[in-house]
Amino acid sequence: MDNKAEKIIIFDTTLRDGEQSPGAKLNVEEKLAIAKQLARLGVDVIEAGFAFTSPGDFAAVSKIAQTVGTEDGPIICSLARAIKADIEAAAEALKPAVKGRIHTFISTSDIHLEYQLRKSRSEVLAIAEEMVAYAKSFMADVEFSPMDAARSDPEFLYQVLEKTIAAGATTVNIPDTVGYTTPSEFGAIIKGIKDNVPNIDQAIISVHGHNDLGLAVANFLEAVKNGARQLECTINGIGERAGNAALEELVMALHVRRQYFNPFLGHAVDSEEPLTNIDTKQIYKTSRLVSNCTGMLVQPNKAIVGANAFSHESGIHQDGVLKNKLTYEIMDAQLIGLTDNQIVLGKLSGRNAFRSRLKELGFELSDTELNKAFVKFKDIADKKKEITDWDLEAIVNDEILQSPELFRVELVQVSAGSNAKPTATVTLRTPSGEELTDAAIGTGPVDAVYRAINRVVNVPNQLIEFSVQSVTAGIDAIGEVTIRLRYEDRVFSGHAANTDIIVASAQAYVNALNRLYAALQVKAKQEEVIA
Repeated sequence: MDNKAEKIIIFDTTLRDGEQSPGAKLNVEEKLAIAKQLARLGVDVIEAGFAFTSPGDFAAVSKIAQTVGTEDGPIICSLARAIKADIEAAAEALKPAVKGRIHTFISTSDIHLEYQLRKSRSEVLAIAEEMVAYAKSFMADVEFSPMDAARSDPEFLYQVLEKTIAAGATTVNIPDTVGYTTPSEFGAIIKGIKDNVPNIDQAIISVHGHNDLGLAVANFLEAVKNGARQLECTINGIGERAGNAALEELVMALHVRRQYFNPFLGHAVDSEEPLTNIDTKQIYKTSRLVSNCTGMLVQPNKAIVGANAFSHESGIHQDGVLKNKLTYEIMDAQLIGLTDNQIVLGKLSGRNAFRSRLKELGFELSDTELNKAFVKFKDIADKKKEITDWDLEAIVNDEILQSPELFRVELVQVSAGSNAKPTATVTLRTPSGEELTDAAIGTGPVDAVYRAINRVVNVPNQLIEFSVQSVTAGIDAIGEVTIRLRYEDRVFSGHAANTDIIVASAQAYVNALNRLYAALQVKAKQEEVIA
C-alpha cells in the first residue's frame, strides 16, 4: 500500500455502456443534459459515447466535449475499438475538450479470440500495442481495456498490460465483461496484476464489471482493496443485460464505510477526508434525470435511490427512527440530495421566484427552456394548490427533456364508466403541422387513447411496458407515466408527467412514438443513400 493518501477516480459510462440497455436510447440533447448533471455530480471522467458507431454518437461526444469538457470540468472520453478508423473518429470528436481521453479495447480471453476475433494471442498482442501507440499519437491520456479480462489467461493478460503500458496507456482497465467473477476472485485478479506487471506503477488500474450475478459492486470494492483506483460505473446501474456497477452504491459504500476503506487508500483510519470527488447531494437528482431520460424506472427497493430506501413500515423500525435515526438508518437522506417535501411555490408565484427556486435545486435553464417550464408550472399550479420541489423536478424533466417533437398531443377526451364502453377522442398535430382527429374504443380509457393515437400516427409497434408513479402524495399529485414500445428488434421509451394521468399517458405514448418515427426517418434516409 502506498503511503500517500489517494482518492478513487469515478469514471461514469452511463452515456456509453448505460445507453446500451434495451430501450435506453438517448438523443444528443438528452445526453448533453445528463453530461451537465454528471459534471455537477463531480464525476472525474465521462465516457460520452462510442464516436465511430454513428453520426449521432459522434455528434453527442463532440457536443459534450465542447460544452462540458471545460478547464474545470471532467475528462471527456470516447470508446474506440483497437482499429485506426475508430481511434481517429474518437480523437476528432474529442478535439473540443480541454481534457480528452481515448479508450481503446480488444478481447484477450481465449474464448473471444477463437470464436469472435478468430486471431491468435500474438496477433492480439501486436494489435493492442500498435493501436495504443496510435491513440497516443492523438492525445496523452489513453486508456486500454483487455475485454473479457476476468476470463483471460493471467500470464497472457500480464503480457498485454505490460506492452500496452509501454506503448503509452495511462490507465489499464480490467473488465469483468460477462459478470462472472466473485469478489475474492476479482480481488485476486487485481492483486496478480499489481504483483506481475513490471511497469504497472506507470498506469492507473481501473475496473469495469457487469451485474449478471448481482456482484458488480462487491467485486469493485474488493478491487479497491487490492489496488484498483478507478471505478467504471453507471447511474442507477443501467447497462447491458443486468447492468453495470451502480455509481451511487459504490460512492456511498466508500463514504459510509470510510473507516474501513481508509487504510487501503493510505488514509488514517479515522480520517474524514472524502474518498471520491463526488458531491453526494447531487446523487438523487442525477438518478431521477437518468431514469426520466432513459425511461428505465428505478425499482422501489433499489439501494440508495429507490423510493423505499429511507422508508420504514415496521413499527419497531419507526419507533427507533423517531427516537434516533441512527437506530435503523446508516446515512441521512439529505446526504444524497433528498429534502423534505416542502411547499415552495403556488399559482401566484412569478417567473423570478420560479427561476430562483429551480436554480436552488440545481437546474440551469436557458431562457427558452425556462419559458417552456414556466408555462407548464402555471398550468399545474392552476390544478394543484401546493407545488413541491418534487413537483418542480417533474415539471422540468417533463417539459425540457423530451424527444424531438414530431407529433404533438393537442386534445385528449375520454368517456368511461362501469356501464360504458371506454371511448377516446384524440387530436394530434402532425410533423407537417396538420391537425388530425380520430376516436377509438378500448378495454379501458388508456387503451382507447392509445388505439386512437395509433390510428392517427399509423406506425406499427408493440406496447411492452406501461408504468404509472405518483410524484407526491395526495389526490392532486402529479402522475408520471413511463412506457416502452417495441418495433422489430428495437425498444423506444417515452415519459410524461401531468395531474391528469390520462393526458400523461397520451403524452408519454406520443413521446415514444416520436422516437420511433425519428428512427424510421433516419433508416429511410440511409436506405436512400445506399440505393
